[in-house]
Parts: sequence; C-alpha cells; structure tokens
Amino acid sequence: MILQYFRDFGVLREARREYWGIQIVNLLDCTIYFGLLNIASVFLSEDIGLDDKTAGYSISLFTAATTIFLFFSGTVTDWLGIRKSTYLAMIAQGVLRLGLVVVGLMPDLPYRGWLATGLLFLMAPFMAMIQTVFQCANKRFTSEKARSAGFSLWYLFMNIGAAGGGFLIDIVRKAMGLPNAHVFSVGVGLAVICCVITFFMVRNEEQMVGPGEAPSVGKSPAEGPRKKPWEIAAAVVREPALWKLLTLIAMLLGVRAIFSYLYLLFPKYWLRTIGEDAAMGTLQAINPILIVVGIVAFIPLVNRFRLFSMLVYGSMISAVSLVVLVVPWQWFSPDIARAHYLMAILSMIILSIGEVVWSPKLYEYTGAIAPEGQEGTYLGLSMVPWFLAKTVVSVVSGHLLVRWCPEGIGERMVAGGLPFWQSPAAMWLVLSVYALGGCFLALLLRGWFTRGLKE
Repeated sequence: MILQYFRDFGVLREARREYWGIQIVNLLDCTIYFGLLNIASVFLSEDIGLDDKTAGYSISLFTAATTIFLFFSGTVTDWLGIRKSTYLAMIAQGVLRLGLVVVGLMPDLPYRGWLATGLLFLMAPFMAMIQTVFQCANKRFTSEKARSAGFSLWYLFMNIGAAGGGFLIDIVRKAMGLPNAHVFSVGVGLAVICCVITFFMVRNEEQMVGPGEAPSVGKSPAEGPRKKPWEIAAAVVREPALWKLLTLIAMLLGVRAIFSYLYLLFPKYWLRTIGEDAAMGTLQAINPILIVVGIVAFIPLVNRFRLFSMLVYGSMISAVSLVVLVVPWQWFSPDIARAHYLMAILSMIILSIGEVVWSPKLYEYTGAIAPEGQEGTYLGLSMVPWFLAKTVVSVVSGHLLVRWCPEGIGERMVAGGLPFWQSPAAMWLVLSVYALGGCFLALLLRGWFTRGLKE
C-alpha cells in the first residue's frame, strides 16, 4: 500500500515547471512563516519589551487583519494572477521583515512596540495573499488525475518548511547566540530567493489538462478579461456548499486553535516550566517532522476511510493531545524540566497523529469543490474560520499566561502546594474541553454535514 502511495506521486511527472516552482516557494516561505509565528510572542516580550498581555494584543491585531484580508486576498489573487500575486506578496513581506529587524536591533528607537505592531499589521494582507496563491496554484498547475498527489506533496513541503522554521529559531537563539530579530533577517533573504524562483519558473497560468482529460469549459482564467474581485466574491458566497463547509470548520475551531497555542502559549509555557534554555524551536519542530513521516506512512491507510470520519475522529485525536498536559507533571519525572520535555514530546506525537488523519484531505476537498476561476476566493474564504480562531486565541493568550502561567510559575510548581486551578494544567484542561466539545457536536450533526456529500 505504501509503495502504491509513492507510485501515485508518479502522476506529477507531467506537472509543468510552474507547479514545482511554487512548491519551492512554498517550502522557503513556510520556513520563515512558521519561524516568525513561533518566535513572535517571545520577540515582542524579550526584544521589544512588551508584557504578556500587550504582546497578545499585538499578535491579535496581526491575526485579525489577516482574517479580514483573507476575504479579499483570494479575489485579488484570481484578479492579478498567480505570478504577479507572488511577486507582490514576497517583495512586501521582505521589506516589512527588514523593518522588524531594524526595530528589534535598535533598543533606543522610540515607540518600538507601536512600530513592531504596525509592521506585523502591514504584513497581514501579504501573508494572507501567499496562502491563497499556494492553494490556487495547487489546483491550477495539476491535472485532475494528479490533483490529490499535488495537494499531498504541497502539504509535505509545507511541513518540511515548518520543521525548518523551528530549527531556525534554535540555530539563531542557541547555536549562534543572536537576537531573535535575526530570524526575520533570514526571512528577508528568502523573500528575495522566492522572487527569483518565480521569475524563472512561473510563466504559464493556464489550467493544466492531463492526457485524456476534457479541457475546462469556458475561458481559462489566464485568458480574456478577468472578473473584478467583488464580482467573484458575490458569486462564491451564494454557494450553499461553502456555508456547510464553513460551519463544519467552525465546529472544529477548538482543535484548529491548538496550532495557535503552538506559537502563542507553548513558547512561554516551556520557557517558564523547563527553563530559559528550553529548546523551544526543536520542540515546535516535532509536529511538522512527524507530519512528514505520517504523510508517507499513514496516508495510504487513512485514504480507506470516509472524509467526514477522517475530519472528526482525527480532530478528536488532536484534541486529546492537550489532555497530556493536564496530568500531574510528577507522573513523568521528579525533575520538572525533564517532565515537561516528556509531556511536550508525547503531546506533539498525539497532535501529529490526529493532524495526519484529517488535515490534508480537508484542503483537498475544499480545492476540489472550488469552481473554475474562483479557486483563490473559495479557498481563501474556507480558511477564514481558522484565522478567526487565531484572532480570538491571540486576544486571550496574554490573559491565559498571566492567569495560569506567569513568570516564576516553575519555581512555585517545584516548591509544591500550588492549587490545581492556579497551575498551567488548569489552562490546558479548559482548552481541551473546548476542543473536544466541538468535535462531539460535529459528530452529532453528522447527518446534516454529510447530506449530499460525495465521500
């Protein structure tokens, strides 16, 4: 079965160079994207001097802006085209990352908190745009026969990049002893490389049609006058299937939010329970590394089950990953640092198993039902609930840390006598109940979600 899985990737031999060019951009951009997300809260506190709550508010403004711009980024991508959208997103992000480097390395610069927050805010529309570029390109540059393999390979590259982003943090912080701002310095160089790759490899934007497949009905998105962004959006929001998909995703927001905790809560949680020398970047890299392994080893087995079952039951597995953090740390080791390393590793393993089960097929399904010429809009709107979850989590993240995981919590845990509802375990209990509750609610509404759905 696994050998057949690899043989299935053989259909990508017919893919044009545009597909491979975008996958290289995907790999490089995801490296810095996840590096930026995972270091953002620590950067704002350690380098800029913001407290937990203010750093959370700063990130919430960034994620809220990304949410809002996702309503438009897909339509703009469909309007400008993949090539121009990639140029715009990469050049803008490169300039803004350079701005963050300057702000981070100049301690005497006035209003540094406002400047860092403003630069993150300005980065939001271009981060939203590049995500819809990837999704649109995955469909546009693969034939119908190769589409499933194309989405799986995109997801593989994305997670390799995510692992690279985690290792990048520890290389900058621990191996090289440099300030956190230099994570963004790497991002400036990668943005330039992405522009060069786009120039040489992304030329033809027509929908790929494989041998024996019928050509698309009507004009190619690359031909003739393009619809205006608001015309595309108006047509898409009238599709009933989109609203059913958005409702299902909303039910699973508690699980999707776990990936926000990875960069909003976990870094400071690890630094305060394990110690300031915690290898937080490496811990964050565990998830994408396991996803890469899981895509190869388990996707052939997962493909045997129905889509809805994969979404809900896989989400439940991911939700259980938070329960590991609820149990007393002394169960793992009398040494608090060792205990929390073991808890982190086990939690990441469970989270990753669940993610392998449900996440890739959600993207594939969304891309498959997108009408011709509306891929970016449809895929962009389908990601709105996820970014809404990130926004809410960003707003409350600082409050959660102050309430349950403040500075010095590790010493209080070692000293003993800390009530459960004042410990980090209480925070993870609340968040795990929220995640599991949404999964059970989706399961109860299975009949409505699957009505008319081809699985």
